[in-house]
Amino acid sequence: MENIDEDLGLDRVDEISEEQFLKVIEERVQDFMERDIELLMSYLYRLDIAAHDIQSALAIQSTLAPHKGLALLIHKRQMQRIATKKAYPQTPIEGWEF
Repeated sequence: MENIDEDLGLDRVDEISEEQFLKVIEERVQDFMERDIELLMSYLYRLDIAAHDIQSALAIQSTLAPHKGLALLIHKRQMQRIATKKAYPQTPIEGWEF
């Protein structure tokens, strides 16, 4: 979970529960929705979250508040990315350290 600790302002993300982790994401999403929705949408795009999933989370008919629906999508996508990295480990390319 590289840089997630720093990005979310947490000391050790691996020492909190899934529920606490999701709550932190919800709070950040709600903050972005209030202050900079365009940046939030940019982040969702960069995370490769499907547009139709975003639309469903933001739909009036959704059973969840929009910030909670988006937080669930982000959490799910991050867990997929972590699983993929574990399943397909990459060795560093020599000479490409920055």
